[in-house]
Amino acid sequence: MSDVKEKIIEIIAEQAVLDPSDVSMDQSLESLGIDSLGLVESIFAIEETFDISVPFNANEPEQSEFDISSVSAIVKAVEALIADQKS
Repeated sequence: MSDVKEKIIEIIAEQAVLDPSDVSMDQSLESLGIDSLGLVESIFAIEETFDISVPFNANEPEQSEFDISSVSAIVKAVEALIADQKS
């Protein structure tokens, strides 16, 4: 599943206009300089890349099971969606 992590880091780095090596797993999107529009674009890119559907309220953490609090949380959430889709 490490390719999931690598692809998500690439997507986030692209949105933040950073090199993927500058993105660490414990960083929040906010700390990377990604605003709400960047978040939406990141989610669309993640959905397209992994052929999954992210809950529409992912940008409201208190109302969503899709955690966007950090890069690692996003990776875990995407891995869970991929696993759910396969079952």
